Amino acid sequence: MTLDFIVLALLTIITAATPLVFAAMGELITEKSGVLNLGVEGMMLTGAVTGFASVFFFESAIVACIAAMLAGTLTALLFAFLVLTLQASQVATGLALTIFGVGLSALLGQNMVGIAYEGLPTLSIPYLTELPIVGKLLFGQDFLVYLSLALPFLVAWFLYRTRAGLILRAVGDSHDAAHAIGYPVIRIRYCATLFGGAMAGLAGAYLSLVYSPMWVENMTAGRGWIALALVVFATWRPWRLFLGAYLFGGITILQLHAQAVGINIASQFMSMLPYIITIVVLVLISRDRNKIKLNAPACIGKPFHPAA
Repeated sequence: MTLDFIVLALLTIITAATPLVFAAMGELITEKSGVLNLGVEGMMLTGAVTGFASVFFFESAIVACIAAMLAGTLTALLFAFLVLTLQASQVATGLALTIFGVGLSALLGQNMVGIAYEGLPTLSIPYLTELPIVGKLLFGQDFLVYLSLALPFLVAWFLYRTRAGLILRAVGDSHDAAHAIGYPVIRIRYCATLFGGAMAGLAGAYLSLVYSPMWVENMTAGRGWIALALVVFATWRPWRLFLGAYLFGGITILQLHAQAVGINIASQFMSMLPYIITIVVLVLISRDRNKIKLNAPACIGKPFHPAA
């Protein structure tokens, strides 16, 4: 196994893990407020098609990412209105949001299938980028990768070092108590849900602009569900989530490198592997109910009735 092969494997793991980091961190904030949004897949697809269309229309990668975040935010706003204002079921609405995102993205992207994009520009620092091994890994990435590396710091700092983060966690753990002392529970949950939508949209933009720089129908391929599983896998902790995203990212691209080194395993099995691992991990974690209850927001998925 050559050094170049190792560097290439690490680079592909980074690209596979980055969208998972964005989507899962957004869902982490959403769930910390007590809202369970199962529509991550749909929001990612909406962001992916919007970002891909915007990069050609505006000819700016930054504007395309902002447009993708806005698309994810608007999709999350629809979900938030249904579950927080109209008190619809969070589970049913989240599943409907995924179906809506799949159909909407397919409709909007039907004329863009097969069009390729050159990809986001990468950082290039003289001498540093040319260093062996660490050069491309540390100094040759696009700006979204660096943002994903900073995101766990920012989320952890917000949740555990700021008053706003404390309030968010309080709303997720006991919305009645938070309401009793004067905190606007619905408004806080709206903000958390919209942030989750923005991050899911950005994750989708990364898929269509970097990971596979073209539009393909249903290109998320279940990554939204993996992001949801990562939140539970990490027991709602940012750093565990970040490490889990890279673990699952490595498993996702394992099929490519296994074939490259000549491992004779059916490609269909290798394609199933990330989802098999996801199911196994969730089964193992669910066995320890006390640990889940200790770390999970106590009011997750529960509707809040201010007048009650």
